[in-house]
This record gives sequence, C-alpha cells and structure tokens, in this order.
Amino acid sequence: MDIIRAETRTAGPGSPAWFTGVANVEALFAAPEPARVALVRVTFDPGARTAWHTHPLGQTLIITEGCGWVQRWGSPAAAVYPGDVVWFAPGEKHWHGATATGALTHVAIQERQDGQTVEWLEPVSDATYAAVDQA
Repeated sequence: MDIIRAETRTAGPGSPAWFTGVANVEALFAAPEPARVALVRVTFDPGARTAWHTHPLGQTLIITEGCGWVQRWGSPAAAVYPGDVVWFAPGEKHWHGATATGALTHVAIQERQDGQTVEWLEPVSDATYAAVDQA
C-alpha cells in the first residue's frame, strides 16, 4: 500500500503549448508498472482550454467543480457540470475547458501506452471557442 500525501504532489501551470489561458495541473497519481493508470486534476480559469489532443487508451474526465465544455472532432460541443463523467475513446480527437465566464475543475484519468498518455495537437482557435461558448 502506498499513501501519496497531498503536500508531496506536484502542481503548476499548464504548458502554453497545450493550453490556451490559465490552467493549473496537479499530478495526483501515476501507478507503477505494470499498471498504466495516471490521474491529474486540472483547474481552468474562465476561458481556458486544452489544445486538441488524443489519448492512446482513452480518457475519463470527472467534473468536480464549475461548468465547462467538451468537444470531440466533428461533433458539437457539450456542456458539463459537477458530477458528470465524460469518456473519450482511444484516439478520439477532442478538447475540454472552462466557459468564458466560469472556472472548471476536473480529474482526468488516462493510461500509459509505450510511456505516453496523450498526443497534443493544434490549439483550439479563438473563433472555434467563441462559437462554442456562445451556443
């Protein structure tokens, strides 16, 4: 059994290469091999969002605070609220983030494949985000 104390976890701003706006990323847990699961908590300031990205083995989001948007490539965005759980299938191109006026916090659960949990792609454009947030 391992207990990971809150004060030992790392947190910091999300990379501008992967996030638009201010997002704080806290690494909650990464299981040792042969397990593959990794968990992070991400808090998005209003207007902040991820870039488009995929996960080799999929991703589950648990919305814990605020409200925000999730969108998979080629589909309309959907609003999410505390208690909602979102599943993105392996390889599904998507993004997620806060609304323009409110913050969002979620726990993201994904698994490593060949050492990778995510493939980052292009940013979500301001025009795409504005169209979603006004819908």
